[in-house]
Amino acid sequence: MRHAGELAVQRRTGLDAEGWGSAGAKAAIPAVAADFLARQRMVVIGAADDDGAVWAGALAGPEGFVRAEGDREVRIDAVPETGPLAGLFEGGGGRDLGMLAIEPATRRRMRVNGTARRTGSGLAVRTEQVYANCPKYIQTRTVDAGEAPGGPVSSRASDRLSAEQVAWVAAADTFFVATRADGLGADASHRGGNPGFIAVADDRTLVWPDYAGNSMYMTLGNLELDPHCGLLFLDWERGRALHLTGTARTDWDPGRAAAVPGAQRLVAFALERAVEVDGALPLRWTFERYSKFNPA
Repeated sequence: MRHAGELAVQRRTGLDAEGWGSAGAKAAIPAVAADFLARQRMVVIGAADDDGAVWAGALAGPEGFVRAEGDREVRIDAVPETGPLAGLFEGGGGRDLGMLAIEPATRRRMRVNGTARRTGSGLAVRTEQVYANCPKYIQTRTVDAGEAPGGPVSSRASDRLSAEQVAWVAAADTFFVATRADGLGADASHRGGNPGFIAVADDRTLVWPDYAGNSMYMTLGNLELDPHCGLLFLDWERGRALHLTGTARTDWDPGRAAAVPGAQRLVAFALERAVEVDGALPLRWTFERYSKFNPA
């Protein structure tokens, strides 16, 4: 399906590529994608709640907890049990879902977009778009072999970032972004760079650079049609998750972008609500190295 938001962004950037972006993504799950999914320990998902706020979250499990069943369905043996995505997939109607399977150890990632519904203790995703992404800006991390320490799961919400959360975001080298456009589905994507690539203007405003990628503009295209988006920051060493929801707009001013190394344009995010969850994920990762594509 042609995506008006993506087309608008592509034209603005001077890209003329028929069938690029959503229009070129296939619904079927190829064998190589099925094999990749079966090896994953974590996936990032994104969806809108009943009030239209968009959230991003993560699900984790052993190898095989995500798998293809046939050429149009992905099963996930987990559901969001904590955080803002909990309870959204009940009922049989299905909800737009964006999913990113990312393997930091190999810097590989793929996206699966469709509709999801709860089936017992897991999710069934009917696929609409399945495609691979380039490895740029992914920092190498490996899953620790030892079992992660247990502990109580707790959460707290606010309409602004605490001082500790500001420091967390300002030091991050990775975050995930979920977007959605009515009638066109949801999407979950990855953003990475060296620590400090996200500017925290104040406790309710973030700005990040949009670096050169594959020019599909699926995130920016959705934002052209619906500014609501969700951000997810993971504490890779402790298993915490910071979920942010708000609105984002693309800043097309070339002068402001030129002041940020590597930026083709900037994206400004206005926070509406933050939810921090301790004990959100059972996995722990060890950092190895930054991507060679990260601007200095």
